[in-house]
Amino acid sequence: MTLGVALVTLVGALVVLTIANRYQLWRLPKPNSWPRLLMYHSIANEAATGMNTPPERFDAQLAWLKKQGYVFCTVSELLTTSKPKAIAITFDDGFANNYHQAFPLLKKYQAKATIYLAPEIAAIDKLMTAQISEMQASGLIEFGAHSMTHLNLLQAPTDIAQAEIVSSKQQVEALTGVACLTFAYPFGRFGAETIELVKAAGFSSAVTTKKKIIAHLTAQTFTIPRISTHGAMDNIQFYVAVTRGRYKF
Repeated sequence: MTLGVALVTLVGALVVLTIANRYQLWRLPKPNSWPRLLMYHSIANEAATGMNTPPERFDAQLAWLKKQGYVFCTVSELLTTSKPKAIAITFDDGFANNYHQAFPLLKKYQAKATIYLAPEIAAIDKLMTAQISEMQASGLIEFGAHSMTHLNLLQAPTDIAQAEIVSSKQQVEALTGVACLTFAYPFGRFGAETIELVKAAGFSSAVTTKKKIIAHLTAQTFTIPRISTHGAMDNIQFYVAVTRGRYKF
């Protein structure tokens, strides 16, 4: 091997290693039989951030998932399905743009999703009752609870945490007219007591912000991990996230 060929080979190897490290391609992909949950918040024509995904980016991600044969489920459906490539799209907080921007795209791809409402969350433009009713009636959207005010339940006194959890379930059921079965811990914060309060309130599942894909959701029904997203993630990062459970940004 000549010096020139050796240098080219070395440079090529370094490039491959750099790309592999950049995108965490060294992580082993999880089997298609393992269910996935994707976590979003806002879908708006605003700057791409960890909380906001521009509509065109969300559109491209849904299109890719559809093309790859992923089966869209609500979180409650995901707990009972045995279909391969089952995936649940979730939105936290209840932004109004979930109706204006995300819902038309979900209908376009006939993609089901679960939206976790915090009915009295401050400082965001929230979903209106009529919008919630329309989304519920479509058969594509499941509504879960996310506490009343998006309170850090782990830091709250027990009675306050209990009231936030119970009241949010009651309020979501009043808004939708159907049972509210799933809960999302605000800020992803929870402890053993929080879990027991959620169970006692009558929920059948709860999701976290833990970045992971697991084989059996029923093994940890009240601490279900999700795959986080970022509005500026590129196609490779999204692929790595969906197949591996987390990505490097």
